[in-house]
Amino acid sequence: MPGTSRPPGDAHGLVSALMRRLAARGVAGDAGEVAAPAADSTDCAQGQTPSPPRLIDLCAVWDPGVFLPAAGWKRASGFARRRLNEAETLNSVQEAQLEQLETARPRRPGSRERGPELRMARQQPPPWVHTAFLLCLLSLSGAIEIPMDPSIQNELSQPPTITKQSVKDHIVDPRDNILIECEAKGNPAPSFHWTRNSRFFNIAKDPRVSMRRRSGTLVIDFRSGGRPEEYEGEYQCFARNKFGTALSNRIRLQVSKSPLWPKENLDPVVVQEGAPLTLQCNPPPGLPSPVIFWMSSSMEPITQDKRVSQGHNGDLYFSNVMLQDMQTDYSCNARFHFTHTIQQKNAFTLKVLTNNPYNDSSLRNHPDMYSARGVAERTPSFMYPQGTASSQMVLRGMDLVLECIASGVPTPDIAWYKKGGDLPSDKAKFENFNKALRITNVSEEDSGEYFCLASNKMGSIRHTISVRVKAAPYWLDEPKNLILAPGEDGRLVCRANGNPKPTVQWMVNGEPLQSAPPNPNREVAGDTIIFRDTQISSRAVYQCNTSNEHGYLLANAFVSVLDVPPRMLSPRNQLIRVILYNRTRLDCPFFGSPIPTLRWFKNGQGSNLDGGNYHVYENGSLEIKMIRKEDQGIYTCVATNILGKAENQVRLEVKDPTRIYRMPEDQVAKRGTTVQLECRVKHDPSLKLTVSWLKDDEPLYIGNRMKKEDDSLTIFGVAERDQGSYTCVASTELDQDLAKAHLTVLADQATPTNRLAALPKGRPDRPRDLELTDLAERSVRLTWIPGDDNNSPITDYVVQFEEDQFQPGVWHDHSKFPGSVNSAVLQLSPYVNYQFRVIAINEVGSSHPSLPSERYRTSGAPPESNPTDVKGEGTRKNNMEITWTPMNATSAFGPNLRYIVKWRRRETRETWNNVTVWGSRYVVGQTPVYVPYEIRVQAENDFGKGPEPDTVIGYSGEDYPRAAPTDVKIRVLNSTAISLQWNRVYPDTVQGQLREYRAYFWRESSLLKNLWVSQKRQQASFPGDRLRGVVSRLFPYSNYKLEMVVVNGRGDGPRSETKEFTTPEGVPSAPRRFRVRQPNLETINLEWDHPEHPNGILTGYILKYVPFNGTKLGKQIVENFSPNQTKFTMQRADPVSRYRFTLSARTQVGSGEAVTEESPAPPNEATPTAAYTNNQADIATQGWFIGLMCAIALLVLILLIVCFIKRSRGGKYPVREKKDVPLGPEDPKEEDGSFDYSDEDNKPLQGSQTSLDGTIKQQESDDSLVDYGEGGEGQFNEDGSFIGQYTVKKDKEETEGNESSEATSPVNAIYSLA
Repeated sequence: MPGTSRPPGDAHGLVSALMRRLAARGVAGDAGEVAAPAADSTDCAQGQTPSPPRLIDLCAVWDPGVFLPAAGWKRASGFARRRLNEAETLNSVQEAQLEQLETARPRRPGSRERGPELRMARQQPPPWVHTAFLLCLLSLSGAIEIPMDPSIQNELSQPPTITKQSVKDHIVDPRDNILIECEAKGNPAPSFHWTRNSRFFNIAKDPRVSMRRRSGTLVIDFRSGGRPEEYEGEYQCFARNKFGTALSNRIRLQVSKSPLWPKENLDPVVVQEGAPLTLQCNPPPGLPSPVIFWMSSSMEPITQDKRVSQGHNGDLYFSNVMLQDMQTDYSCNARFHFTHTIQQKNAFTLKVLTNNPYNDSSLRNHPDMYSARGVAERTPSFMYPQGTASSQMVLRGMDLVLECIASGVPTPDIAWYKKGGDLPSDKAKFENFNKALRITNVSEEDSGEYFCLASNKMGSIRHTISVRVKAAPYWLDEPKNLILAPGEDGRLVCRANGNPKPTVQWMVNGEPLQSAPPNPNREVAGDTIIFRDTQISSRAVYQCNTSNEHGYLLANAFVSVLDVPPRMLSPRNQLIRVILYNRTRLDCPFFGSPIPTLRWFKNGQGSNLDGGNYHVYENGSLEIKMIRKEDQGIYTCVATNILGKAENQVRLEVKDPTRIYRMPEDQVAKRGTTVQLECRVKHDPSLKLTVSWLKDDEPLYIGNRMKKEDDSLTIFGVAERDQGSYTCVASTELDQDLAKAHLTVLADQATPTNRLAALPKGRPDRPRDLELTDLAERSVRLTWIPGDDNNSPITDYVVQFEEDQFQPGVWHDHSKFPGSVNSAVLQLSPYVNYQFRVIAINEVGSSHPSLPSERYRTSGAPPESNPTDVKGEGTRKNNMEITWTPMNATSAFGPNLRYIVKWRRRETRETWNNVTVWGSRYVVGQTPVYVPYEIRVQAENDFGKGPEPDTVIGYSGEDYPRAAPTDVKIRVLNSTAISLQWNRVYPDTVQGQLREYRAYFWRESSLLKNLWVSQKRQQASFPGDRLRGVVSRLFPYSNYKLEMVVVNGRGDGPRSETKEFTTPEGVPSAPRRFRVRQPNLETINLEWDHPEHPNGILTGYILKYVPFNGTKLGKQIVENFSPNQTKFTMQRADPVSRYRFTLSARTQVGSGEAVTEESPAPPNEATPTAAYTNNQADIATQGWFIGLMCAIALLVLILLIVCFIKRSRGGKYPVREKKDVPLGPEDPKEEDGSFDYSDEDNKPLQGSQTSLDGTIKQQESDDSLVDYGEGGEGQFNEDGSFIGQYTVKKDKEETEGNESSEATSPVNAIYSLA
């Protein structure tokens, strides 16, 4: 039966029970489907590392101190999703019935869908099926994280959690009171009790023992007497509230001890000169162990060296005794940590027997000191450890100290080696004059055989030490607190490693799990506890205790079940201001259980914002990729779960950027003059602008010689110290802009009397006469003579070098020096044949390079570095290409630069493969598919090898994935988006690095008849090891097909089974070609076309229009039209006002995007009029208007009179009498005794136009009479008097016809004004 508990060892029974339970749950699901395995959390907005697999993931982002949960209704379990879907359509009574049905359905026999799973269990599938299925089930875990908001922390119930405790081995000072710490949190606040030596510790019975208020910390007070030793033992703290019990570590309490040294009388130690000697310390056992050091009885430190040194055990070793060792005595001292006391042992005195009783100090530095003193030389022998071999055990993570102390004459040298490999250079260091080897933070790979070699000129001896690395338990996967919503699944994992392999024991509320009451929703599978369909009663605190002979680990993890409606965590109605065209993100932190889903809306209308310029992250944040003016508005985020919904609003304001449109320019000024640097700024008027100045990138102090205005900086009396770069910084609270200019100050110069202009500036001449001096192994001094600066001071010198081995003829920058120097010491690299040149720089530019210096070759040396950018990547599925960046000439340090390439498979402890390469790549062949390798590349030349290289991890080549995602499930979110969920492929089928899961989808057809659709395939990528995702930007009301693949670095794997889905109706796009025409003042005609994308069955159109006049708006009117109507004629109620029309199409889902147009403005609309005041008085009857018109008419009349007077002041012009002078053929025709000064045939002059009565009006003529007189276009009679308006005679009809012309005149001006 499902829910029957089974022993942990019965793997087959456990898997069968799990399969039956999951099959039973499939009965309660939709169409009997089994719920998909866990989904991985997707990366949050900042690309965080994905969390371990789980069904409900809450990827928390703190920004800063704000909790941003990774929301997603798509993360809920199948059970929670069914509850939400059904709760939307059922009332509370039906929902209660549904709860009872859900409880009963998994145990109902005879279900049709359940049969195959039961048959599978009875047939006992092979073990690999059980293993795969169990791994799939173990990935089912839910997790909700509680935000640190105090209001939420205080409201939600929570089992206890240990927050502070004393160390496991707690050593205390006997002079102080004893303090054993234990603090915990929970809601309600937990209570505390203790055990001592596994028995209840009754604090109330001991007057010396008390517990701190609101804490479990024990205080043992000895001010009134008592012995601290009486309280030694093993303590454990229990923190309990009504939801569970948490345990502290077992704290072993010990009192520090510093025993006295036993009294003893030491006889003098007699030793022959040259013989070895060991002075034993044997300190008294203390807790903790004391620190040992040797001094004389007069408290003088003993000088230690290669011959005389202290061993790790505290003894003092003489490799050979010399006569000068008698000059002092030797006392061993022990310093105890807690008591801060030093105890001194009785001193040893030495008596050295010698063949040369004279202690000549000059012999101490003699090259053959021992022979000079008559001491016989002898081969080395080991003083510690004894013999030729020994063994040593060390725990993982501790420091390994190996020691070899040898005697001999002369004093032997000690060297260390590891058999079959090299010493770990990053962790190994030598101590005590190479007599001790310390390897820090030991790991399993440090085990093996080490040997020390003691040698002098008489011979050598070696000692082998076999090192075994054991390990106390350490965490691989520590159990974490599990917070679930009712009905969700989860798991607790307690995975540890050690040597020997540790055992795992589960407890619940401090009691062994075997003795706890049975829980049908809980099953134990070794180091994992699986929870299904959790309820409020499932809350408890679980303890995992993993231990071996070297130690133990204890971890608490509680299981809490929460049912919380959505709530917003950020302040309401926030205002966010952002600069135009920038990117911004609107955050909407929220919390709820089950985890709510979040949607964004703009201005309270429209569909969910996602896609295009918007991107919604899984934590609920809305990103606007590029802000535009139309993005300004109010954005609403709505969080919804089964218990309700919550919403918050964010107001977004878009501001114009700050720009400097007139920048300061580079200037050259003489000393004592005034300089002005302009900086004119354009910014958003609603933001406060601040303009500041920098000089040489430092804040400028505005002294009394300077004046800073909003758009400029003025410097009076410029001095040399004012020279430099000036930066104008225009900033608001949102952005800033800056511009830089350089000011050059010229010193006073005696100017010639002819005041010649300033000399032109130019680039400096090249430096000359380069000389190399002070030649050293790694340096040389370069000296040069500067060239002419050409009226612009030299600011810098650049020294370049060229070498003739790797890149002959190519010059490289070596160093840069100020323009005030002409000699510099250059640091050089070994084995480079250098040649130098120098370039001078001023403000105009750079000089030509100088002539090269003579060459100088440095001596060689081993490389001091290794190649960089070492990589190992497969180019084919059965190889790995190792590449690196080759070293240049200045890092080769010697001839024949080559590279030693080493590789081996990671974590196999196999021997290193190696090869010597002269290039920058090496290909390892016949490799397995996508296997990690350890890689090292070391540089070597003829002088030796470089330092020990770092180890990098590379991978062999990838192959195409062998499996496709299975159990692909599709859930339609809305008309344009779906959520996907699939099963993870097994890692060994990926055959490479899992780049992403990819969905290929295409639009098969539209649900609207006769609508052509493109079947172009599209794709959606889900990077990382994810198990769910969202496909958006789909077309509503369409049939789609979808396939999924796994993608690695090689490419796509096989495609999954094709899935089909249909998107529901959506809102239509905007109507096309919306046109507004106004044939007359009474009617307005509207026409439009159907939307390009109906996105469903159109149910009609909505037209909203409102009259407006300037800033005044009238009442809005709404019209509804049938889906086939595309025209509308509106009768204007007001001939003065304009109209604003908004048209949108609608489907059953709602109204779509709207399009807005305005009616055209009236042709004679010159000034705004009041549109809605019926009783407003006529403006023509107003007294002020009549007075204004009279004044204008009077001014025009005066103007005409002045013009008439000015015309009449013209001079007289002689004319010939018609009787005396005959007319020539070129003269104008005579008519009625007057002369016509126009061209023939009455054609107007070029550049003139005809007036009202047909006279010719001169316009911009270069040679007309107007230029010489004060008259205009009048004609003259025979005596030269002004006639006025004359012309060639016209017919009356012609004159009347000319009166309608558009010629301007003062009369017309009056009429136009009236």
